[in-house]
Amino acid sequence: MGKYQLDTKGQMAVTKFHEKRTPAKFDKKQHLEKLRTEYLKKKQQQTDK
Repeated sequence: MGKYQLDTKGQMAVTKFHEKRTPAKFDKKQHLEKLRTEYLKKKQQQTDK
């Protein structure tokens, strides 16, 4: 057993702290969709000229 044992309330506080500290997960599909829409807008503007 470890020297410092946390009860369930303490464990929940620790997990909440770490969830706030971790960066947001990178969503590749969402990023690609965003890039695609930006590209299509730019392409449309070029053809309109």
